[in-house]
Amino acid sequence: MDVWTDICEGGAEGVRAEAARRDLEQSPYGVDALEEIALHPFLAAGIEAAGRRTLREQRLPTGRAHPKRSEGFRCDLVVLPEGHDALADPLLAGTLFGERGAAPDEAIWLEVKAIHQHALVNGVASPNPRYAPLWLREAAADVRKLSAESDLFRRGLLLVVFAADEATIEHDLHAWAHRCLDEGLAIGRLVRRVFPITERIGNHVGAVVAVEVR
Repeated sequence: MDVWTDICEGGAEGVRAEAARRDLEQSPYGVDALEEIALHPFLAAGIEAAGRRTLREQRLPTGRAHPKRSEGFRCDLVVLPEGHDALADPLLAGTLFGERGAAPDEAIWLEVKAIHQHALVNGVASPNPRYAPLWLREAAADVRKLSAESDLFRRGLLLVVFAADEATIEHDLHAWAHRCLDEGLAIGRLVRRVFPITERIGNHVGAVVAVEVR
């Protein structure tokens, strides 16, 4: 398998495993009740189990040289090249540890976007009023954010979608991809894995989609 398939399959398995754990515990809330940031650890764990070392919340190259590490836009997940467990730190250039780690253009930088067709709205299960904006505005904005990083050779969007059925995911994913292309957004391959989840709030399936950003 290539790296995009590894990322997709690994991320999906991480989310699916958490869904299965919640079923076993008979939790009142499934994995589809989680907010976006709460899904990051399961995506990262699944990708690592697929043999790809990951880092979370890393500053994008345009901000990595800023002396204040709290400043600069961050990327949700970074998949490192084989043989590395860290990114090279530009603030350590010229020091004993200046050459340690992978160069940013050797890694794969991923933004995560969770999209729920049905969600807990004010604690009540209902159709998500933000479903369309998450596709049309927020996911597209993540593509623009990554496209602006000219120093990145490999980058992508990791969509985690929960919906009533697979047909809805397929339809909306294709509609979104065509919309991106119509707007001149440089997306490439889409690799996806769909899996069933136990229905609790209206969603019957989940999917992880790895979207290459060129």
